[in-house]
Amino acid sequence: MKSHLPHHPTQLYLIRHGEVEERYHKVFGGSRIDMALSPLGLQQGKAVAQWLADTPLDAIYASPMLRVQQTLAPLAEARGLKPIIIPSLREVDFGDWTGYRWEGVQERFGVSAFDWLEIIGGQGIPNGETGAELIHRVQPALLKILHDNPHRKVAVFCHGGIIRVILALMLGQPLHHMAHFNIEYGSISVVEVQPEKKHAFEIELLNFCPPIPAAT
Repeated sequence: MKSHLPHHPTQLYLIRHGEVEERYHKVFGGSRIDMALSPLGLQQGKAVAQWLADTPLDAIYASPMLRVQQTLAPLAEARGLKPIIIPSLREVDFGDWTGYRWEGVQERFGVSAFDWLEIIGGQGIPNGETGAELIHRVQPALLKILHDNPHRKVAVFCHGGIIRVILALMLGQPLHHMAHFNIEYGSISVVEVQPEKKHAFEIELLNFCPPIPAAT
């Protein structure tokens, strides 16, 4: 990654979409189910916009999926910024696991859904994306975002799986190591990119969930 970077500092705000509608809680939806946000998820989108109100942002990049578009809407409206949609930032394709709950994966496939990152990086989910395929589609998008935004602050709205792929790329770590990082609904993680430094990528904030604004 480092050898492909321009020589400039950039800040990436990696934002996971808000909570999804209740019928999809603990369900593997991935890229095949275009679910909407729950009422709490919509509030989380407003919380993200409010927390970033004083942060100068130069661009917003986003997955095309509905739950992401609904999450970013308050921020985009407040800033008058049109999000740049990147299809390759869509969530992981969970293949045959799609539509199953976590416990259902154990019953149907005989593996623990909690090991999904290890499984993707190993034998793979039947008819789903492998770790190598994820890297292949996400890395060019990440490099383009960095290349096009010298000395800028950029918000990237996407998914828990994709944020883990981005972190794995930046930290030069295997994807399954990202299981150590919790990425919750409506969370913000901030990475600063300074290619001239030994550690080109520095995590400044990880999995921060802004407080929900009080009802008025």
